[in-house]
Amino acid sequence: MSTVILSADSTCDLGRKLQQRYQVNFYPLHILLEGRDYLDNVNISTEEIYQAFYDRKVLPKTAAINVEEYRQYFEKLTADGSQVVHINLGSAISSSYQNCVLAAKETGNVEVVDSCNLSTGTGLLVLEAGRLREQGLNASEIAARLREDTAKCHASFILDTLTFMHAGGRCSAVTALGAGILNLKPCIEVDNRSGAMHVGKKYRGGLEHVLVKYTKDQLTRYPNIDTRHIFITHSGIDQGLIDLVKETIGQVMDFDEIHITKASCTISSHCGPNTLGVLFMTL
Repeated sequence: MSTVILSADSTCDLGRKLQQRYQVNFYPLHILLEGRDYLDNVNISTEEIYQAFYDRKVLPKTAAINVEEYRQYFEKLTADGSQVVHINLGSAISSSYQNCVLAAKETGNVEVVDSCNLSTGTGLLVLEAGRLREQGLNASEIAARLREDTAKCHASFILDTLTFMHAGGRCSAVTALGAGILNLKPCIEVDNRSGAMHVGKKYRGGLEHVLVKYTKDQLTRYPNIDTRHIFITHSGIDQGLIDLVKETIGQVMDFDEIHITKASCTISSHCGPNTLGVLFMTL
């Protein structure tokens, strides 16, 4: 039986430890900042992106992985006859998925999965792919199961500020100003059937209060949560707030593993600092 290699866009936000544990290959998206092309989390960090905005009021543009990049990448992975399962950032968010499908057709032995999600909403599928690989499923079987599971992955985030969304053209100045004056923290939710994002509940108050309420709301929203894994994923936030969210999760529900990861530059540049989400699957 051919070896099955797991692969994902770097925006799955699993971090180095989980990457090594599940033996996943990451391919980075592009970050275009002040005339230079960087690779996400390879030669640029979220801190550098935020500092560029604070110092010079510039934000990067993010760019998809192109067909030729994927093709060369897959050719190396499949050169020895291995099969590849690659899990993409949602197609509603990036053209990386479409480019990946084209490259996979040229290469062969590559199964492409549209995660219909972002960040560790995609990462949850990667962990599931690792479990299925351990059970001995081949690439096409794993991909088929993951496509069924996309609607079970739930991703949402609390934004501390709309400054970065406004600077990137994703909300109006009036909306950003109003949220600041009223001290509103919107919850951004991902539609796990299309990958599109929308604004959910708007919380009012400081992050310490809001994150506790948001976490409890998310964990009591669904009656059938899969308690194997939950992610706390953030764009750079005070450790005390991470600990608070972790403690709140433990008060509501017992999970086998609570993973804490930092969002990639692609994700963080759109939402800004002090963004945090809890992400999990349902059964």
